[in-house]
Amino acid sequence: MEDIDRPVSRSLTVAIVGRPNVGKSTLFNRLVGRRLAIVHDTPGVTRDRRQGQASLLGVEFAVIDTAGFEDATGDSIEARMRRQTDMAVDEADVVLLLIDARAGLTPLDRHFADHLRRRKTPVILVANKCEGRAGEPGLYESYGLGLGDPVPVSAEHGEGMGDLFEALAPYAEAAGILNPADAEEPDEAVSDDEAEDRPDRPLSMVVVGRPNVGKSTLINRIVGEDRLLAGPEAGLTRDAITVDWTHRGRRMRLIDTAGLRKKAQVGPGLERLSVGNTLEAIRHAEVAVLVCDGAAILDKQDLSIARMVIEEGRALVIAVNKWDAVADPQAALKRLRDRLETSLPQARGLPTVTLSALTGRGLDALMDAVLNIHALWNKRISTGRLNRWLEDATTAHPPPALAGGRRIRLRYMTQAKARPPTFIIFASKPDEVPESYIRYLVNGLRADFDLPGVPIRLYLRAGRNPYADKD
Repeated sequence: MEDIDRPVSRSLTVAIVGRPNVGKSTLFNRLVGRRLAIVHDTPGVTRDRRQGQASLLGVEFAVIDTAGFEDATGDSIEARMRRQTDMAVDEADVVLLLIDARAGLTPLDRHFADHLRRRKTPVILVANKCEGRAGEPGLYESYGLGLGDPVPVSAEHGEGMGDLFEALAPYAEAAGILNPADAEEPDEAVSDDEAEDRPDRPLSMVVVGRPNVGKSTLINRIVGEDRLLAGPEAGLTRDAITVDWTHRGRRMRLIDTAGLRKKAQVGPGLERLSVGNTLEAIRHAEVAVLVCDGAAILDKQDLSIARMVIEEGRALVIAVNKWDAVADPQAALKRLRDRLETSLPQARGLPTVTLSALTGRGLDALMDAVLNIHALWNKRISTGRLNRWLEDATTAHPPPALAGGRRIRLRYMTQAKARPPTFIIFASKPDEVPESYIRYLVNGLRADFDLPGVPIRLYLRAGRNPYADKD
């Protein structure tokens, strides 16, 4: 998800609102050009507001997907979702009120049209699902909302995007972003490798863990506002939601994810989509913060998630939440260290932080750990240093002898890439090197080049020193 919710330098923000299941996330995905938001027939799939970079006929703007409008008050989930949507409306320059033309106008559509009319943000009425003629009755009926001419579209099929552009054009002009040349001369694409090297590229940090361990509460506390829906109910987060933030001048991209349950407990349909969304977020993040509950530190599911992060080559930080409620902190810390030593030896030295997302205790230590592990994850070691190290390592502990007494020769070593640190050793018989010797080399790299807790990839290849014949 490297392209998820990229900060937009333009000054137009568009919020998509409407009652549940009218196609808001489908339109959001259409505008941003990829499936970022989960789309499902179940009403109320979207619960948090999600922001992304949209492009329509060459004009770029920020677009916000929101939870379905519910007529709810108090502290229920629906009421908290409603408040998130109201915040998106207040942040936006213009609102797209989406209705389902096939279903026709409902009392809830009328109620929220009145609600939006009383707010300051201008509203464009959009009639979705207008493909074919089935949506015509609802389209004509929507004129009665008093919000001007409705824009007929089909978000699923991409129909009506030109009409939507015309409706947004006055607001784009007012924001100073409507330039006809944009449509004719699109920005030059930036390759993934170039994007990685850009100094202004934000650090992507994904927050993962079991359901109800405090992931959303942690991000809210970090950014200092109720940006994400949080509460005691398990499974509130369904999408991977990105929040842009700046920490000590460093741009950060914080990604909240759905809780990961044991594979056998994951039901079909919506939950499976949420899990897939979380796994995709892990694959494209740089640092993963695994949030554990202080009452059950690194249980079986926590360890499964940690192994998954390490196998994907992401940098990992263990954050033990609700630490203020732990009865015996010293004993808990000893259990944590023992668990890491025995169950995650492939990432020896993992940084661990104890904190309370509710009170904010330990957040500075968490961000320090994230920045430190990110720097190690990006570390590069010169070829000369590696080959001197390889000579010392093989002298101290030579590779095992093959049948007939001949030893395997490790001829040459280089670092192929960082993110995570990846090394290649050219050997005479790479397939004959036992796993135990590879572990010896990896542990030596970790200790001698100060790479605690970072996933290290080491590959053995057949071949000779490519520089042997060069002066």
